[in-house]
Amino acid sequence: MNGAFKHFVLFISIIALLAACDGNNHNRQNDGNNENLKIAASFYTIYDFTKQIVKDRAEVELLVPAQVSPHHWEPAPKDLKNIQQADLFIYSSEYFETWIEKIEKSMQNHDIQFVKAAEGIELIEEKETDHHGHRHKHQLDPHVWLSPVYAQQLVKNIADAIIEIDPDNAGFYEKNRDNYLEQLKQLDNAFRNSLKETSKQTFVTEHQAFGYLAHEYGLEEISIAGLTPSHEPSASQLAKLKQFLQQEKIEVIYIDHLSNAEIAHTLANEAGVKIERLSTLEGLTKEQQEQGLDYIEIMKQNLIALEKSLK
Repeated sequence: MNGAFKHFVLFISIIALLAACDGNNHNRQNDGNNENLKIAASFYTIYDFTKQIVKDRAEVELLVPAQVSPHHWEPAPKDLKNIQQADLFIYSSEYFETWIEKIEKSMQNHDIQFVKAAEGIELIEEKETDHHGHRHKHQLDPHVWLSPVYAQQLVKNIADAIIEIDPDNAGFYEKNRDNYLEQLKQLDNAFRNSLKETSKQTFVTEHQAFGYLAHEYGLEEISIAGLTPSHEPSASQLAKLKQFLQQEKIEVIYIDHLSNAEIAHTLANEAGVKIERLSTLEGLTKEQQEQGLDYIEIMKQNLIALEKSLK
C-alpha cells in the first residue's frame, strides 16, 4: 500500500468515525456538569508541559505512546475518538504533527479547540552540510522544544489556551505556569553557563533535532540524517562524515534513546568514535518512565552528555 493511498484511507476513516460519533458530541462548558477539563496532548513533551500547568485539575491524554517515535506514527480510529472527546487538543506544530491539518479540518463541526503550542515561534530551515562548507536549505525544523528558551514560549502558549477555556481555575494555572517557567529559566542558565566556555562547538547527532539548542548556545550540530531518522544519508555522504569526524577529532556521535541507530553505530565503528545518548524528548523509554524522569531532568542529562564531547 503506497503512502498516498494510506493517507486516503486514513482520511476516509476519520470522516466515517466522526459521522458515527456526531450525535454523541457534547460541550463540557455548556452541559451543566462539573467534569474536569479534558485535554489531549500529541506527544510526550507537550503532555509533560500540559501536566505541569494543570496538575490534577484536568485529565490529560497522551496521544502518541511514550515509547513510540512520533516520526513513525499516524492516528488510528481510537486516537481520533480520544481527540474528539477532548475540550483541547494541544500539539506543537503542523511541521512535526504532519497529520494535524486533516484532523482539524475534519472536526470543524465538533466542539474542540486545537492549540498550536509553537505559535509565534519563527522556525528555522533544515540545513544539510556536505562538510566542505556548502549548505543546502530544505524543510522547516519543528524541534523547538529542545531549546529551554523556546520551551518557555510553548508553556506560555499552552497555559494561555487552558486559562481561556477554564477561567475559573486561572489563578491555579497561572501559579503553576510561573513556577514551571522559573524552572525552565534555571535550566537555560545551566546550559548557558556550562557551554559558554567549551573548547569545541561542534557535535554530531543521528538526526537533525538540536538546531535550536545549538543556535541558542553558540554550537553547531552536524547530523547523519535529516529532520527525521528515516532521511538516511548516501554512501558518499557517510564517507564524508567519517572523514569529517576524524579531521575534526570528534569523539562522540549522539543518538536518541528511542532509536536503534544502525547507521550511526556503523559510522562510529568505522571512525573509531563512541556512541552516547542525547534525548530528543519526543518520547520516553520504559526505563525513563520507571525512573519518573520528566522534561527538565532529561534535559539536564542532555547537558551532561554534551559536556562530555565539547569540553
